[in-house]
Order: sequence, then structure tokens, then C-alpha cells
Amino acid sequence: QAQLVESGGGSVQAGGSLKLSCVASGYTLEDCGLVWYRQGPEKEREWVSSISSGGSAYYTDSVRGRFVISRDNAKNTLYLQMNNLSIEDTAAYFCWVCRKYWGQGIQVTVSS
Repeated sequence: QAQLVESGGGSVQAGGSLKLSCVASGYTLEDCGLVWYRQGPEKEREWVSSISSGGSAYYTDSVRGRFVISRDNAKNTLYLQMNNLSIEDTAAYFCWVCRKYWGQGIQVTVSS
């Protein structure tokens, strides 16, 4: 049973940056696809970005060019670097790993 701990969220002004981390324990992420989702206020959970076991990265259109997903297999950690944040990025962000385990979610709030 994996345990996932997310960190790096918080409040930031529009145009700012944050870097989210999702650290796994009890399970090795090296061979897994890793995913970030988010759920904004009164919105459905939406896919944000994915990274394959081989390092290929994919992004939803609204974040492409601003967000960078990465992984450090040695640290069993998934990252999401978020730049040029906008109010529309305000959401709880969740990591989903190996098509099986969810992180607890971490809040990102962007203000004008």
C-alpha cells in the first residue's frame, strides 16, 4: 500500500510560481506513469499533466508552456513546477500514481 505525501502548495499572486511535490513511500514509482489532477471550486476534477515511466510528458492545453512535470525515481517523487500562475489555476491538486494511488490533495490559491 503506497502512501503519498504532497507538498509545495499555498497562496501566490498571479504571475507567480509554485512547485508541487508528491513523495511516495511503500511503493516504487519507477515503472509507473504518474499524473497530476486538479479540482477547482465547484468544478469537476480535471487532468493536468502526465509523465510516463520513460519520461515523456503531456499537458492539458491550459497549462502547456507554463507547467513542467518531472520525476525523480531515486527520490520516489513526482513534481509539478507551475509558472505564470493565473487565478484559473486555483484548485486542489492531486497526484495519481501507477493508476492506483491518490495523494491527499494540496491547495493552490492564486490571487490577483
